[in-house]
Amino acid sequence: MPKNWVSAKEIFARVFEPNLRIIDVRSSLMDHGYGAQKYAEGHLPNATRLDLETDLSGPKAEHGGRHPYPSAAQIKEVFERAGVSDHTRVVAYDDAGGMFAARVWWLLKYIGHEDVCLLDGGIQAWLEAGFSLETAARNFPGGQLTVREKPELLASVEEVRTVKGRNDVLLIDARAPERYRGDVEPIDRIPGHIPGAINRPFGQNLENGKFKDLESLKTQYQDLAGQQEKILYCGSGVSAAHNALVFHELGIPHRLYAGSYSDWVSYPEHEVETGEQAAEPV
Repeated sequence: MPKNWVSAKEIFARVFEPNLRIIDVRSSLMDHGYGAQKYAEGHLPNATRLDLETDLSGPKAEHGGRHPYPSAAQIKEVFERAGVSDHTRVVAYDDAGGMFAARVWWLLKYIGHEDVCLLDGGIQAWLEAGFSLETAARNFPGGQLTVREKPELLASVEEVRTVKGRNDVLLIDARAPERYRGDVEPIDRIPGHIPGAINRPFGQNLENGKFKDLESLKTQYQDLAGQQEKILYCGSGVSAAHNALVFHELGIPHRLYAGSYSDWVSYPEHEVETGEQAAEPV
């Protein structure tokens, strides 16, 4: 049984338990009002909402990317406000295959809160199972979280600068292939990818909107089981958290470059590459 995602039926059986907190993280990178609108139209019973831009990102600056990772203090404040305490089980969901919900998973892991997972298949799976939605906004008494910050989960831009040409570190890009290759770039300043990176789109973790079974995922990533250090990135630290969740499930050590490609290209001196990856890892 996977530890990091659960089925709609499992959540339905526990939806009103006091130590369960369901968090709606539906978002759009192109429409910042999307999540609030969708939550108002209907959400899982007893679910509260967190916003990618205002709750799950830190203040923007010249560097740090489009969705800078918040400080441990901000993470603590946001989740306590959502009613999360040390003994709360958190289930996050979205309507994008878990891409945004994985950010909740990663941030809580970063401050040492281990009891967090995703609703497999998101709100679509909930509806397909025949379960209803509600429209009333849910607010909860403030929680109390103990922070056990894990800075070792992060890789800095200074470290990423040293990766090209090294055989002991593997840089893994979670974006769609067309963005990795530089065929298109709808958001960031320059198309392409960080030099030396390989492409493992987060969407490959899914089949029909749900996580693939564990054996399929093990096979998919078996070529990454070597001793190389893995550093994960994407456009702004959102979809890379999805790969991080799967790597965690499979026991593959890794770190996350939180600023990701949008941080990388904020430095004019940084080079980028375009086209297909040169070779798979050996």
